[in-house]
Amino acid sequence: MNISVFGLGYVGTVCSAALAQRGNQVIGCDLNDTKVSLVSAGKTPIIEKDIDILVADNVAAGRLRATTSTEEAIANSDISLICVGTPSRPNGSLDLTAIREVAASIGAAIANKGTYHSIVIRSTTLPGTLEELVVPAVEAGSGKKLGVGFGAASNPEFMREGTAVADFNDPAKTVIGALDETTRERLLELYDGLPGERFVTAPRIAELVKYTDNAWHAVKVAFGNEIGNIGKAAGVDSHELMNIFFSDRKLNISPAYLLPGFAFGGSCLPKDVRAINAFASENNVEAPLLRSLIPSNKLQVERALDWVLAHHKKKIGFLGFSFKAGTDDLRESPYLELVERLIGKGCDIRVFDRNVSLARLVGANRAYLMNAIPHVAELIVPSIQEIVAHSQIIVATNRAPEYDAIATAMKPGQILLDMARLPTAKAGERDYDGIAW
Repeated sequence: MNISVFGLGYVGTVCSAALAQRGNQVIGCDLNDTKVSLVSAGKTPIIEKDIDILVADNVAAGRLRATTSTEEAIANSDISLICVGTPSRPNGSLDLTAIREVAASIGAAIANKGTYHSIVIRSTTLPGTLEELVVPAVEAGSGKKLGVGFGAASNPEFMREGTAVADFNDPAKTVIGALDETTRERLLELYDGLPGERFVTAPRIAELVKYTDNAWHAVKVAFGNEIGNIGKAAGVDSHELMNIFFSDRKLNISPAYLLPGFAFGGSCLPKDVRAINAFASENNVEAPLLRSLIPSNKLQVERALDWVLAHHKKKIGFLGFSFKAGTDDLRESPYLELVERLIGKGCDIRVFDRNVSLARLVGANRAYLMNAIPHVAELIVPSIQEIVAHSQIIVATNRAPEYDAIATAMKPGQILLDMARLPTAKAGERDYDGIAW
């Protein structure tokens, strides 16, 4: 392919050299004369393992060159990768000045171009940047329309400084969020043969993937450090402790608990999170991440309360109110708290949960329920049909098999609020909404 790369910093230089090494004709474009001169001379403008050899070899082979001219770069390429910086402003928001300027200059350069051009954002940008900033800027500069004269995509990079070349050639994943078929196919061809799973998705998802990754990495660092500090206060070897933690690939190092949904509850998580925070406090260990867990969990309950009340319906039916499917444990169930709060707001509630029977509940579980909602017997109904007959809003709390048919059993005008992502519910329909989707 003939490729232009805008921005010869860490991302742009590595992408340019690595793509040239894969047999493409690459022209790097940057406003900085020094960077362009270095690349033109076969030298790297950045310090990065193996990049000096890649730049030198590919410049010598005639597969890589550089220019300060946008017009030259566009004239000699069919696909442009935008790799300019997106630094933080003082308030933490992104400064997209460079993205906007490059998009406008590419638009002007393709105005008189007779062939279809693909514009791809590799820079780290937030959802909406491609559709709301880049595409309008290119259309304004070129007088062409998306999908007719040019295409556009978000294609985030996942390279780490220090191992960027290796990460380019051995990615964990490749994510392509294209707005047109031509650009999508070009990118699939461009990365053909690279290892790792490929995801062809919506541009906004592609844009948010990198932030999701890095936020998770930051959480992991903070979590490991806080556990280490607590471990030191407890007189234990934190590395031995975490090696035991890592060994659990079923719950710990896995997708478990990571799908968006409702708050956690039950007899273990709330109690143990409070206990480890109390231990940290007693030992004068600051653990702001761990300390934030309970308040964050409560905010999800508040969000759900506002979400239900925003529909301005009083008759509400719950499918399940134990803290998760397949159990009758109601202790610290966030659904029970939500029911209690809605009753306090004057809502007329009914609940169906085949695992919860007042006659079978005993001990702390029964005491917890009766203390939270003394008149709970009036709320529990014996069948899903009674939930449908009663409710204006139906709230699904888990994926119990008996809830699968609820979407087809509902009457016209009823609203399904899904907190479990029921596999049979249809997102996007007028009378359906998911709590985090």
